[in-house]
Amino acid sequence: MMKKLIAAGLALAGMASPIAARAAGAPIIEVVTATLRSDVTVAQMEAIDHEIGTNLIAKRPGFVSRESAPGSDHSWLAIVHWRSVADADASMERFSSAPISAKFMAMIVPGSLVMKRYAR
Repeated sequence: MMKKLIAAGLALAGMASPIAARAAGAPIIEVVTATLRSDVTVAQMEAIDHEIGTNLIAKRPGFVSRESAPGSDHSWLAIVHWRSVADADASMERFSSAPISAKFMAMIVPGSLVMKRYAR
């Protein structure tokens, strides 16, 4: 179920766009935004986000850097730099099957996850 939700979010975010063909070997900037559920505090999200960043994403091949921050409108932002589209894709596949992804998805408003990628 979680893989289907994340896959649907990626499809809606235009992940199958021309960027894959254009940026096969180019560095990628991945921008992820989501809206926190009203009963989720920034501190709760920071704890999950830290776990995702240090124990999952930062250990993936092709990872360059990651930063995240809360927005003033109960939103969440994460920016991840990858060496390539292939590295970013492989990480997303791993994320969708990781136990922490269920915790993350439970903290955000359903359908609010938006991911965009930019090639450098």
